[in-house]
Amino acid sequence: MKNPDELRRENEMLRERISTLSAAILRISSSLDLDTVLQDVLESARTLTGARYGVITTVDGSGQPQDFFTSGLTAEKHGALVEWPDGLRLFEHFRSLPEALRIEDFSAYLRSLGYAEFKWCRNLHATPMHRRGEHIGSFFLANKEGGQEFTDADEEVLLLFASQAAMAIANARTHRQERRTLADLEALVETSPVGIVVFNAKTGAPRTFNHQARRIAEALHMADLSPAELLESLTSRLADGREATIEQLQNAETLRAAEVELSVPDGRSVRLLINVTPGRSEDGEVESVVVTMQDLAQFQEFEQQRMEFLGMVSHELRTPLTSIQGATTTLLREAEDLDRAEMREFFRILDEQADHMRRLIKDLLDVSRIDTGTLSVAPEPVEVSMLVEQAGTLP
Repeated sequence: MKNPDELRRENEMLRERISTLSAAILRISSSLDLDTVLQDVLESARTLTGARYGVITTVDGSGQPQDFFTSGLTAEKHGALVEWPDGLRLFEHFRSLPEALRIEDFSAYLRSLGYAEFKWCRNLHATPMHRRGEHIGSFFLANKEGGQEFTDADEEVLLLFASQAAMAIANARTHRQERRTLADLEALVETSPVGIVVFNAKTGAPRTFNHQARRIAEALHMADLSPAELLESLTSRLADGREATIEQLQNAETLRAAEVELSVPDGRSVRLLINVTPGRSEDGEVESVVVTMQDLAQFQEFEQQRMEFLGMVSHELRTPLTSIQGATTTLLREAEDLDRAEMREFFRILDEQADHMRRLIKDLLDVSRIDTGTLSVAPEPVEVSMLVEQAGTLP
Protein backbone atom coordinates (compact mmCIF):
# COMPACT_ATOMS: atom_id res chain seq x y z
CA MET A 1 0.00 0.00 0.00
CA LYS A 2 1.20 3.48 -0.91
CA ASN A 3 1.90 5.84 1.92
CA PRO A 4 0.02 9.16 2.26
CA ASP A 5 2.91 11.19 0.85
CA GLU A 6 3.01 9.10 -2.34
CA LEU A 7 -0.76 9.34 -2.75
CA ARG A 8 -0.59 13.09 -2.22
CA ARG A 9 2.11 13.46 -4.87
CA GLU A 10 0.16 11.31 -7.33
CA ASN A 11 -2.99 13.38 -6.72
CA GLU A 12 -1.07 16.59 -7.25
CA MET A 13 0.42 15.22 -10.47
CA LEU A 14 -3.04 14.14 -11.65
CA ARG A 15 -4.53 17.56 -10.89
CA GLU A 16 -1.64 19.23 -12.69
CA ARG A 17 -2.09 16.97 -15.73
CA ILE A 18 -5.85 17.64 -15.82
CA SER A 19 -5.23 21.37 -15.49
CA THR A 20 -2.65 21.29 -18.28
CA LEU A 21 -5.02 19.27 -20.47
CA SER A 22 -7.88 21.71 -19.82
CA ALA A 23 -5.64 24.66 -20.68
CA ALA A 24 -4.53 22.91 -23.87
CA ILE A 25 -8.14 22.25 -24.92
CA LEU A 26 -9.09 25.86 -24.22
CA ARG A 27 -6.11 27.05 -26.25
CA ILE A 28 -6.93 25.04 -29.38
CA SER A 29 -10.61 26.04 -29.13
CA SER A 30 -9.91 29.79 -28.92
CA SER A 31 -9.32 30.31 -32.64
CA LEU A 32 -11.04 29.37 -35.90
CA ASP A 33 -8.03 30.08 -38.09
CA LEU A 34 -6.91 26.66 -39.34
CA ASP A 35 -3.16 27.36 -39.38
CA THR A 36 -3.33 28.77 -35.85
CA VAL A 37 -5.32 25.77 -34.61
CA LEU A 38 -2.86 23.28 -36.10
CA GLN A 39 0.13 25.08 -34.60
CA ASP A 40 -1.63 25.31 -31.22
CA VAL A 41 -2.46 21.59 -31.29
CA LEU A 42 1.18 20.79 -31.89
CA GLU A 43 2.51 23.18 -29.23
CA SER A 44 -0.05 21.96 -26.69
CA ALA A 45 0.73 18.29 -27.34
CA ARG A 46 4.43 18.99 -26.76
CA THR A 47 3.61 20.79 -23.53
CA LEU A 48 1.42 17.90 -22.30
CA THR A 49 4.24 15.35 -22.71
CA GLY A 50 7.44 17.36 -22.56
CA ALA A 51 8.35 16.41 -26.15
CA ARG A 52 11.15 18.32 -27.82
CA TYR A 53 9.88 17.99 -31.39
CA GLY A 54 6.45 17.80 -32.94
CA VAL A 55 4.94 17.18 -36.39
CA ILE A 56 1.29 17.32 -37.41
CA THR A 57 -0.18 16.15 -40.70
CA THR A 58 -3.79 16.28 -41.87
CA VAL A 59 -5.70 14.67 -44.74
CA ASP A 60 -8.70 15.78 -46.74
CA GLY A 61 -11.93 13.87 -47.19
CA SER A 62 -10.35 11.57 -49.77
CA GLY A 63 -7.36 10.76 -47.56
CA GLN A 64 -4.86 12.88 -49.49
CA PRO A 65 -2.19 14.90 -47.58
CA GLN A 66 -3.32 18.42 -46.84
CA ASP A 67 -1.46 20.26 -44.06
CA PHE A 68 2.03 19.79 -42.65
CA PHE A 69 3.40 21.69 -39.64
CA THR A 70 6.41 21.17 -37.38
CA SER A 71 7.38 22.52 -33.99
CA GLY A 72 10.75 22.65 -32.26
CA LEU A 73 12.68 21.82 -35.43
CA THR A 74 15.29 24.10 -36.90
CA ALA A 75 14.70 25.35 -40.44
CA GLU A 76 17.41 22.92 -41.60
CA LYS A 77 15.77 19.89 -39.96
CA HIS A 78 12.35 20.97 -41.19
CA GLY A 79 13.67 21.16 -44.76
CA ALA A 80 15.40 17.78 -44.44
CA LEU A 81 12.16 16.19 -43.22
CA VAL A 82 10.25 17.65 -46.15
CA GLU A 83 12.86 16.45 -48.67
CA TRP A 84 13.28 12.96 -47.14
CA PRO A 85 12.52 10.54 -50.04
CA ASP A 86 10.58 8.08 -47.85
CA GLY A 87 8.54 10.77 -46.11
CA LEU A 88 5.38 10.12 -48.13
CA ARG A 89 5.65 6.34 -47.64
CA LEU A 90 6.01 6.80 -43.88
CA PHE A 91 3.04 9.17 -43.89
CA GLU A 92 0.90 6.54 -45.64
CA HIS A 93 2.13 3.90 -43.19
CA PHE A 94 1.14 5.95 -40.14
CA ARG A 95 -2.16 6.94 -41.75
CA SER A 96 -3.18 3.29 -41.86
CA LEU A 97 -2.55 2.74 -38.14
CA PRO A 98 -5.84 2.30 -36.23
CA GLU A 99 -4.49 3.50 -32.87
CA ALA A 100 -1.65 5.30 -31.14
CA LEU A 101 1.88 3.97 -31.56
CA ARG A 102 4.95 4.31 -29.34
CA ILE A 103 8.35 3.78 -30.95
CA GLU A 104 11.38 3.53 -28.63
CA ASP A 105 14.03 3.31 -31.39
CA PHE A 106 12.95 5.29 -34.47
CA SER A 107 16.00 4.33 -36.57
CA ALA A 108 15.43 0.61 -35.95
CA TYR A 109 11.76 1.03 -36.80
CA LEU A 110 12.66 2.60 -40.16
CA ARG A 111 15.03 -0.25 -40.93
CA SER A 112 12.30 -2.78 -40.16
CA LEU A 113 10.11 -1.08 -42.77
CA GLY A 114 12.91 -0.96 -45.33
CA TYR A 115 13.01 2.85 -45.40
CA ALA A 116 16.03 5.07 -45.89
CA GLU A 117 17.98 6.09 -42.81
CA PHE A 118 16.85 9.39 -41.32
CA LYS A 119 18.18 10.47 -37.92
CA TRP A 120 16.02 13.29 -36.71
CA CYS A 121 14.72 11.75 -33.46
CA ARG A 122 15.40 8.96 -31.00
CA ASN A 123 11.89 7.93 -29.95
CA LEU A 124 8.45 8.79 -31.31
CA HIS A 125 4.81 8.81 -30.29
CA ALA A 126 2.20 8.81 -33.07
CA THR A 127 -1.39 9.76 -32.24
CA PRO A 128 -4.19 9.59 -34.84
CA MET A 129 -7.06 12.10 -34.77
CA HIS A 130 -10.58 10.97 -35.62
CA ARG A 131 -13.94 12.71 -35.62
CA ARG A 132 -17.19 10.83 -36.17
CA GLY A 133 -15.28 7.93 -37.66
CA GLU A 134 -13.38 10.11 -40.13
CA HIS A 135 -9.58 10.23 -40.03
CA ILE A 136 -8.54 13.90 -39.73
CA GLY A 137 -4.79 13.42 -39.44
CA SER A 138 -2.08 12.56 -36.90
CA PHE A 139 0.43 14.32 -34.70
CA PHE A 140 3.86 12.95 -33.86
CA LEU A 141 5.92 13.80 -30.80
CA ALA A 142 9.63 12.98 -30.52
CA ASN A 143 12.52 13.03 -28.04
CA LYS A 144 10.89 13.47 -24.68
CA GLU A 145 12.87 15.77 -22.40
CA GLY A 146 15.42 14.17 -20.11
CA GLY A 147 15.90 11.21 -22.44
CA GLN A 148 12.78 9.53 -21.04
CA GLU A 149 10.40 7.27 -22.91
CA PHE A 150 6.77 8.10 -23.57
CA THR A 151 4.55 6.50 -20.94
CA ASP A 152 1.06 5.01 -20.67
CA ALA A 153 0.01 8.20 -18.90
CA ASP A 154 1.29 10.25 -21.87
CA GLU A 155 -0.67 8.08 -24.29
CA GLU A 156 -3.84 8.33 -22.22
CA VAL A 157 -3.77 12.12 -22.07
CA LEU A 158 -2.83 12.39 -25.75
CA LEU A 159 -5.78 10.24 -26.79
CA LEU A 160 -8.13 12.52 -24.82
CA PHE A 161 -6.46 15.56 -26.33
CA ALA A 162 -6.60 14.10 -29.87
CA SER A 163 -10.39 13.86 -29.82
CA GLN A 164 -10.65 17.55 -28.89
CA ALA A 165 -7.99 18.47 -31.44
CA ALA A 166 -9.91 16.68 -34.20
CA MET A 167 -13.04 18.66 -33.29
CA ALA A 168 -11.13 21.96 -33.26
CA ILE A 169 -9.55 21.19 -36.67
CA ALA A 170 -12.91 20.19 -38.16
CA ASN A 171 -14.48 23.43 -36.88
CA ALA A 172 -11.60 25.49 -38.30
CA ARG A 173 -11.94 23.74 -41.65
CA THR A 174 -15.66 24.44 -41.71
CA HIS A 175 -14.99 28.07 -40.84
CA ARG A 176 -12.37 28.37 -43.61
CA GLN A 177 -14.74 26.81 -46.15
CA GLU A 178 -17.55 29.12 -45.08
CA ARG A 179 -15.26 32.13 -45.42
CA ARG A 180 -14.16 31.01 -48.89
CA THR A 181 -17.77 30.44 -49.93
CA LEU A 182 -18.73 33.84 -48.54
CA ALA A 183 -15.80 35.49 -50.33
CA ASP A 184 -16.83 33.82 -53.60
CA LEU A 185 -20.42 34.97 -53.09
CA GLU A 186 -19.34 38.52 -52.26
CA ALA A 187 -17.15 38.61 -55.38
CA LEU A 188 -20.06 37.32 -57.47
CA VAL A 189 -22.43 39.92 -56.02
CA GLU A 190 -19.91 42.75 -56.36
CA THR A 191 -19.17 42.00 -60.01
CA SER A 192 -22.78 41.29 -60.99
CA PRO A 193 -24.03 43.43 -63.90
CA VAL A 194 -27.28 43.81 -61.94
CA GLY A 195 -27.52 46.20 -58.99
CA ILE A 196 -28.04 44.40 -55.67
CA VAL A 197 -29.05 46.01 -52.38
CA VAL A 198 -29.74 44.14 -49.16
CA PHE A 199 -31.94 45.94 -46.61
CA ASN A 200 -32.40 45.21 -42.93
CA ALA A 201 -36.03 44.10 -42.73
CA LYS A 202 -36.57 45.61 -39.27
CA THR A 203 -34.95 49.02 -39.71
CA GLY A 204 -35.18 49.39 -43.48
CA ALA A 205 -31.55 50.51 -43.55
CA PRO A 206 -29.40 49.28 -46.46
CA ARG A 207 -26.77 46.76 -45.39
CA THR A 208 -25.05 45.94 -48.67
CA PHE A 209 -24.58 47.77 -51.97
CA ASN A 210 -22.75 46.17 -54.88
CA HIS A 211 -20.82 48.12 -57.50
CA GLN A 212 -23.69 48.38 -59.97
CA ALA A 213 -26.11 49.54 -57.25
CA ARG A 214 -23.62 52.23 -56.18
CA ARG A 215 -23.35 53.37 -59.80
CA ILE A 216 -27.12 53.71 -60.03
CA ALA A 217 -27.23 55.56 -56.69
CA GLU A 218 -24.52 57.98 -57.85
CA ALA A 219 -26.80 59.08 -60.69
CA LEU A 220 -29.24 60.34 -58.04
CA HIS A 221 -26.66 61.49 -55.52
CA MET A 222 -27.28 64.81 -53.80
CA ALA A 223 -24.26 66.33 -52.08
CA ASP A 224 -26.21 67.71 -49.13
CA LEU A 225 -27.94 64.42 -48.31
CA SER A 226 -26.65 61.32 -46.58
CA PRO A 227 -27.51 57.89 -48.11
CA ALA A 228 -30.30 57.44 -45.54
CA GLU A 229 -31.69 60.90 -46.28
CA LEU A 230 -31.44 60.21 -50.00
CA LEU A 231 -33.56 57.09 -49.58
CA GLU A 232 -36.19 59.12 -47.72
CA SER A 233 -36.28 61.77 -50.45
CA LEU A 234 -36.72 59.30 -53.31
CA THR A 235 -40.02 59.14 -55.14
CA SER A 236 -40.82 55.86 -56.86
CA ARG A 237 -43.46 55.37 -59.52
CA LEU A 238 -44.54 52.08 -61.05
CA ALA A 239 -45.03 51.57 -64.78
CA ASP A 240 -48.81 52.03 -64.43
CA GLY A 241 -48.28 55.46 -62.87
CA ARG A 242 -48.98 54.47 -59.27
CA GLU A 243 -46.64 55.93 -56.71
CA ALA A 244 -44.95 53.55 -54.28
CA THR A 245 -42.73 54.46 -51.35
CA ILE A 246 -39.38 52.82 -50.78
CA GLU A 247 -40.84 51.24 -47.63
CA GLN A 248 -43.62 49.65 -49.68
CA LEU A 249 -41.10 48.21 -52.11
CA GLN A 250 -39.02 46.87 -49.21
CA ASN A 251 -42.06 45.33 -47.51
CA ALA A 252 -43.36 43.65 -50.65
CA GLU A 253 -43.48 39.89 -50.17
CA THR A 254 -42.17 39.37 -53.67
CA LEU A 255 -41.93 41.64 -56.67
CA ARG A 256 -40.87 40.34 -60.05
CA ALA A 257 -39.73 42.36 -63.08
CA ALA A 258 -41.47 45.55 -61.92
CA GLU A 259 -40.60 48.68 -63.88
CA VAL A 260 -40.01 51.54 -61.45
CA GLU A 261 -38.90 55.13 -61.92
CA LEU A 262 -36.91 56.61 -59.04
CA SER A 263 -36.61 60.39 -58.88
CA VAL A 264 -35.14 62.98 -56.54
CA PRO A 265 -36.50 66.48 -55.76
CA ASP A 266 -34.21 68.22 -58.28
CA GLY A 267 -35.88 66.33 -61.15
CA ARG A 268 -33.24 63.71 -61.92
CA SER A 269 -34.55 60.16 -62.33
CA VAL A 270 -33.64 56.63 -63.36
CA ARG A 271 -35.84 53.89 -64.72
CA LEU A 272 -35.20 50.46 -63.23
CA LEU A 273 -36.42 46.91 -63.57
CA ILE A 274 -36.52 45.57 -60.01
CA ASN A 275 -37.11 42.31 -58.18
CA VAL A 276 -37.77 42.12 -54.43
CA THR A 277 -37.17 38.93 -52.45
CA PRO A 278 -37.42 38.56 -48.65
CA GLY A 279 -34.72 36.67 -46.76
CA ARG A 280 -36.18 34.54 -43.97
CA SER A 281 -34.71 32.97 -40.86
CA GLU A 282 -35.24 29.32 -39.94
CA ASP A 283 -38.45 30.20 -38.08
CA GLY A 284 -39.85 32.01 -41.12
CA GLU A 285 -39.29 35.57 -39.90
CA VAL A 286 -38.22 38.08 -42.55
CA GLU A 287 -34.71 39.25 -41.63
CA SER A 288 -33.61 40.96 -44.82
CA VAL A 289 -34.94 42.16 -48.13
CA VAL A 290 -32.89 41.64 -51.30
CA VAL A 291 -33.59 44.10 -54.10
CA THR A 292 -32.07 43.58 -57.53
CA MET A 293 -32.24 46.42 -60.02
CA GLN A 294 -31.37 46.76 -63.67
CA ASP A 295 -30.88 50.19 -65.20
CA LEU A 296 -33.19 50.53 -68.20
CA ALA A 297 -31.29 53.51 -69.64
CA GLN A 298 -29.07 51.23 -71.70
CA PHE A 299 -32.06 49.30 -72.98
CA GLN A 300 -33.80 52.56 -73.85
CA GLU A 301 -30.69 53.61 -75.77
CA PHE A 302 -30.69 50.27 -77.60
CA GLU A 303 -34.37 50.74 -78.42
CA GLN A 304 -33.67 54.22 -79.77
CA GLN A 305 -30.85 52.87 -81.92
CA ARG A 306 -33.11 50.08 -83.11
CA MET A 307 -35.82 52.54 -84.13
CA GLU A 308 -33.28 54.69 -85.94
CA PHE A 309 -31.90 51.66 -87.71
CA LEU A 310 -35.39 50.50 -88.74
CA GLY A 311 -36.15 54.01 -89.99
CA MET A 312 -32.98 54.05 -92.06
CA VAL A 313 -33.68 50.57 -93.45
CA SER A 314 -37.25 51.55 -94.28
CA HIS A 315 -35.99 54.58 -96.19
CA GLU A 316 -33.36 52.55 -98.05
CA LEU A 317 -35.91 49.91 -99.02
CA ARG A 318 -38.55 52.46 -99.96
CA THR A 319 -36.29 54.10 -102.57
CA PRO A 320 -35.89 51.06 -104.88
CA LEU A 321 -39.48 50.02 -104.26
CA THR A 322 -40.66 53.43 -105.44
CA SER A 323 -38.59 53.13 -108.60
CA ILE A 324 -39.82 49.58 -109.22
CA GLN A 325 -43.43 50.54 -108.66
CA GLY A 326 -43.11 53.57 -110.95
CA ALA A 327 -41.55 51.50 -113.72
CA THR A 328 -44.12 48.70 -113.51
CA THR A 329 -47.03 51.15 -113.40
CA THR A 330 -45.79 52.87 -116.54
CA LEU A 331 -45.29 49.58 -118.32
CA LEU A 332 -48.74 48.33 -117.40
CA ARG A 333 -50.57 51.49 -118.31
CA GLU A 334 -48.63 52.86 -121.29
CA ALA A 335 -46.97 49.80 -122.84
CA GLU A 336 -48.69 50.36 -126.22
CA ASP A 337 -47.36 53.92 -126.46
CA LEU A 338 -43.75 53.06 -125.63
CA ASP A 339 -41.16 52.24 -128.23
CA ARG A 340 -38.61 49.46 -127.87
CA ALA A 341 -35.85 51.71 -126.43
CA GLU A 342 -38.17 53.12 -123.75
CA MET A 343 -39.30 49.62 -122.81
CA ARG A 344 -35.66 48.51 -122.38
CA GLU A 345 -34.97 51.51 -120.16
CA PHE A 346 -37.86 50.65 -117.85
CA PHE A 347 -36.72 47.01 -117.71
CA ARG A 348 -33.20 48.20 -116.91
CA ILE A 349 -34.59 50.27 -114.02
CA LEU A 350 -36.49 47.24 -112.70
CA ASP A 351 -33.41 45.03 -112.90
CA GLU A 352 -31.11 47.62 -111.32
CA GLN A 353 -33.45 48.40 -108.43
CA ALA A 354 -34.13 44.69 -107.83
CA ASP A 355 -30.36 44.16 -107.51
CA HIS A 356 -30.23 47.11 -105.13
CA MET A 357 -32.93 45.55 -102.94
CA ARG A 358 -31.16 42.18 -103.04
CA ARG A 359 -27.95 43.80 -101.78
CA LEU A 360 -29.85 45.60 -99.02
CA ILE A 361 -31.51 42.39 -97.86
CA LYS A 362 -28.14 40.59 -97.98
CA ASP A 363 -26.60 43.34 -95.83
CA LEU A 364 -29.47 43.04 -93.33
CA LEU A 365 -28.96 39.28 -93.14
CA ASP A 366 -25.20 39.82 -92.63
CA VAL A 367 -25.92 42.21 -89.74
CA SER A 368 -28.14 39.55 -88.18
CA ARG A 369 -25.44 36.91 -88.61
CA ILE A 370 -22.83 39.22 -87.08
CA ASP A 371 -25.07 39.70 -84.02
CA THR A 372 -25.50 35.94 -83.63
CA GLY A 373 -21.86 35.15 -84.46
CA THR A 374 -22.76 32.96 -87.45
CA LEU A 375 -21.36 35.09 -90.28
CA SER A 376 -18.84 33.10 -92.30
CA VAL A 377 -15.97 34.99 -93.90
CA ALA A 378 -13.90 33.72 -96.84
CA PRO A 379 -10.74 35.90 -97.13
CA GLU A 380 -9.32 36.32 -100.61
CA PRO A 381 -6.62 38.54 -102.17
CA VAL A 382 -7.79 41.80 -103.73
CA GLU A 383 -6.14 44.72 -105.47
CA VAL A 384 -6.04 47.80 -103.24
CA SER A 385 -6.37 50.07 -106.26
CA MET A 386 -9.67 48.39 -107.12
CA LEU A 387 -11.00 49.01 -103.61
CA VAL A 388 -9.97 52.67 -103.84
CA GLU A 389 -11.68 52.98 -107.21
CA GLN A 390 -14.86 51.38 -105.85
CA ALA A 391 -14.84 53.67 -102.81
CA GLY A 392 -14.52 56.67 -105.13
CA THR A 393 -17.69 55.72 -106.94
CA LEU A 394 -19.81 55.52 -103.77
CA PRO A 395 -22.41 58.32 -103.40
